Amino acid sequence: MPQPQVLRDMALFVEVAKRKSFSQAAAALDMPISSVSRRITQFETAVGLRLLDRTTRKLALTPYGEAYLAQATRIVEEAQRTFDDMIAQAKGPTGFLKVAAPPDFWVLRHLSDIVCAFSEDHEHIHVHLDLRSSQVDLVREDYDLAIAMEEPRQSSLIVRRVVEVETALFASPAYLRARGRPKHPQDLAEHDVVLSVPGASDTWQFTRGDEIVSAPVSGRISCNNLSLARRLAVTGRGIAASNLVNVARDLDSGRLDRILPDWRLPPTSIYIVTTSRLLPAKTRRFIDFVSKRLAGVFSGASRGAERLPLPEREVPQPVCLVRP
Repeated sequence: MPQPQVLRDMALFVEVAKRKSFSQAAAALDMPISSVSRRITQFETAVGLRLLDRTTRKLALTPYGEAYLAQATRIVEEAQRTFDDMIAQAKGPTGFLKVAAPPDFWVLRHLSDIVCAFSEDHEHIHVHLDLRSSQVDLVREDYDLAIAMEEPRQSSLIVRRVVEVETALFASPAYLRARGRPKHPQDLAEHDVVLSVPGASDTWQFTRGDEIVSAPVSGRISCNNLSLARRLAVTGRGIAASNLVNVARDLDSGRLDRILPDWRLPPTSIYIVTTSRLLPAKTRRFIDFVSKRLAGVFSGASRGAERLPLPEREVPQPVCLVRP
């Protein structure tokens, strides 16, 4: 049977190796850096192998460290999950949950209500929502999970696609009166478009049944924030692409009109991202709760936020995209 100190040192090694920093691991564990460094040195001595290469500028895993990290991570995460499950059985999920989310209108309008409902059902879990316009480093910044609208590039992350929602084009009535209403995707070349990528031009792909059209678009303003793009469209600065949830109230009030309703852009996906498949009870409970509520919000928007009747799209059940 392993000694308790071995398991503690194994967990300490995992924390340092994931962060590649003694100082960040020490801060996360609320320990002196000297104590962390000394414990890792003692652990390497006990193992008989050098697991970390230390320089004045960086910390790197040795080949032995890389191999050991994968095994140690599974053991530490399983031990933590087992402990959390026992606590949850005794008094329900508990703890502090740090969640990153984009600062978009649908988050402010819907996710806030969902988190409040979750908090009412789980009084022993404190949820901190951190609205970030860019992707976060879940490990280095101590996030339990992130809600994202872009699939992360890091192959080590666990990505759960929660829901898909239709993306469409919108413009203000004033803009359409002044510039005319596009009848075909190719007509967008004569319009100002609020781009989502840096630069003055882009190419968007549209589908209608079996028909596929690549349309060049251009504009004088670009931004990477859905709420700002919505605002630019509402104030008549151009045509913007958005998911239906983000503009539902603008459609209802007449501040925006949907254009080219027969054509489809690639749908918007909402993801929940974690660093591991082995999650504590508080995180699992939050993911299950939020996934079901968001699926309801977005499927409702797809059915009800359009001005013109369109065929309903089936919202997929939450799936887990686990990269090797």
